Amino acid sequence: MAEEETGGGGGEARPRKPGPKTLVADGPAQRPFMRGIMVHSLLGKGMSFEEAYRVASSVRERVRSRPVVTRDELRALVGEVAGPAALADARREPTRGSDIVVTARGRGAPFSKGFLSQSLLAAAIDPTRAFEVAREIEEDLLRRGVREIDRHELRRLAYRAIHERVGAQAAERFLVWRRYQDPDKPVILLLGGATGAGKTALAQEVAHRLGIAGLVSTDSIRQIMRIMLSKDLVPAIHASSYDAWRALPDAASLEDPVVEGFRTMAATVSVGVRAMIDRAVAENASLIIDGVSLVPGLVDVASYHDRAHVIFLIVATLDPEAFAGRFAARAREAAERPPHRYLENLDAILRIQDYLLELAEQHGVPIVDNVSFDRSVTSIIRHVTETLRKQGDFDAAALL
Repeated sequence: MAEEETGGGGGEARPRKPGPKTLVADGPAQRPFMRGIMVHSLLGKGMSFEEAYRVASSVRERVRSRPVVTRDELRALVGEVAGPAALADARREPTRGSDIVVTARGRGAPFSKGFLSQSLLAAAIDPTRAFEVAREIEEDLLRRGVREIDRHELRRLAYRAIHERVGAQAAERFLVWRRYQDPDKPVILLLGGATGAGKTALAQEVAHRLGIAGLVSTDSIRQIMRIMLSKDLVPAIHASSYDAWRALPDAASLEDPVVEGFRTMAATVSVGVRAMIDRAVAENASLIIDGVSLVPGLVDVASYHDRAHVIFLIVATLDPEAFAGRFAARAREAAERPPHRYLENLDAILRIQDYLLELAEQHGVPIVDNVSFDRSVTSIIRHVTETLRKQGDFDAAALL
């Protein structure tokens, strides 16, 4: 489908919302290409997290427009991006951590510093530092001759390492999120914002770092509703957020038809948003929803207080020139897609953003100024864990 809310980021090398998935052919079977799987594979070969992430991201960009790629082609691309020397160095580093078994509830699994560093990202620390902490923990275990470790003891080691290297607040964030891996009620993160603010890219990265499998955009919800509700019946949802006002019968008489059209569209889509939240609550499954149709006041966050931890944030780009630059870059990078009229409708998009910011102020919804992608990701994770810490009875000693 051709939607206007296709994400984007606010910093360098920001990920974009993917189009049709690239499939990896492995014999007769095919599976979607996933950057996270490639990162963990490269970590297993001894590559640092920073280098593995760079290589996997570059490979993803190269195969993005291809419907199918073979495993041999992926190996060749990895070698081309990383270089033979880097791969040789990685292969020379033994994966010694696999000799250590992590036990939990009577079951064991091989220790992986890649998986451990992934879990440390919930502390809102830099991925490179997370990998360094995980590697230090692995080296300490091997130096002491540890061949089996309980999951809770590994958690204590991670907490102490983060506390020593980063600080007490980061260590507490790590523990808070560990507590919500098996929650009594789910965590629902809502990331709203105007078209092009970067919310989809941020949602994807936050989901990756927190290990949240549930991720949905209001674009998808709206598309389903379009199939169910005809254009004659509900015309607003069949338009873009910035020109939904054209579907209003009395647009000329309205004080601000752009905002009224947007709110009409968002109010309809909010019905589907609430259904997604209700399903996540029923399944006790954490979820991230992003999209322009998430409007403060249209989703009654307080009504879920006893059933879920619902956290609402608005993502914004407060510099109009940054908005315009992002849309121009998107047009260059996605030339194969149907053209979008973002720049022609920039004034309308900015009016919608101003409206969302006003509502955020009225309803006490925090705002993330998406100037830097990495800083925005860190800020969101910090806000999530700090909110959970305040809402729960946090006791570090009980979690260690």
